[in-house]
Amino acid sequence: MLNVLGAGFLSAWLRDAPLEACAHSANASGALVVSWHGCAPAMPTSAELEYFLDAANKDPARMRRPDKDMTLARLHRVSPNRKQWDEVLGFAFDHRPQFFELAQQTGASEARISKLKQLFVEAVAQTEKEHGLQGRMGVLIDGHYGQDALNAATNRGWWVGCPVELPASLPLVFDQGRSIGTTLIEWPRQQVVKYLVQYHSDHPHELRIEQEAQIRGLYDACQASGHELLLEIIVQKNGPPVEEDTVYRALKCLYNLGIYPECGGWSRRARSNGKPSMRSSPNGMRIAAVSCCSACRRRSNNCAKTSRRRRHRRHARALPVGRTIFYEPSHAWLAGEIDDAELIARRTFETLIGAWHDARTPSADARVHCLTQEQAS
Repeated sequence: MLNVLGAGFLSAWLRDAPLEACAHSANASGALVVSWHGCAPAMPTSAELEYFLDAANKDPARMRRPDKDMTLARLHRVSPNRKQWDEVLGFAFDHRPQFFELAQQTGASEARISKLKQLFVEAVAQTEKEHGLQGRMGVLIDGHYGQDALNAATNRGWWVGCPVELPASLPLVFDQGRSIGTTLIEWPRQQVVKYLVQYHSDHPHELRIEQEAQIRGLYDACQASGHELLLEIIVQKNGPPVEEDTVYRALKCLYNLGIYPECGGWSRRARSNGKPSMRSSPNGMRIAAVSCCSACRRRSNNCAKTSRRRRHRRHARALPVGRTIFYEPSHAWLAGEIDDAELIARRTFETLIGAWHDARTPSADARVHCLTQEQAS
């Protein structure tokens, strides 16, 4: 339907709404479209219309400039139908310092790291084909050593993420410079922006403000470019103490900045004494995970609806593994001890996928099972 008012009217009429409601839908659709640049891309979803009409009835002055309403802008981005990932089996080899150290240890050229990461893509492709895992594969690959691998992984129907932070930087620095928006212009839309940030609500004020400014800047850049954002929060060692509510308080701070998850969840990993807290304190992980879900539901209506629709599923739907499986074969390959075929054949990833699926069966323990990479990139 090319006519905005007609489309708004028919969308309600086809759902057997009364004519008065159909007219409301038509007028609201027209009002929203003319408040944005463009035409068809500005057509509202049913979630936008519901929010707009409800807000306009309660406070008409508030909706005189719907283009300035942040909640409406977020609904326009997240409520259209998108690919749903019921499961992501992810191989993370976006690490940069770790591969540099491997090259130094084995005496290999840095140029060899690029070839190594391309071989990892081939290994993932073979795993997908041999085990019928189409639509469930994922990779995290950097653009520094792994640009060729990143290109090879794109357009395969995989979930593909790429980091943008300079490893271990605190305060946070973008790998490609301060203008992250100009960087994302060149990215394929299907690639996901992965952002690992050391953040603690008890950081010194100046540091926390700088971290929040960087996070907000990236979030806004992704909103403008249309890329999805994977925000990974870690609590660095030798920082403020890690308590059971540390991650929960961090998420509250981010919500207060107007930063919301778009798929109903967060990637969370807290560290204590240099180790993931989920390993040293499983109960603490469970409490933190429940707190994160609770914060999501209270602060984001879209997340709450997503959680209710999926309440029968396991909470953990992604398996990200990295250095656990790539370190030993990478060292052997860079040292010339094994060839390309042997590297690809050592697909420890498949063993972990089997363990992951066993843990998610109805007969498994009711706790959330999670396999994570041992060390952040």
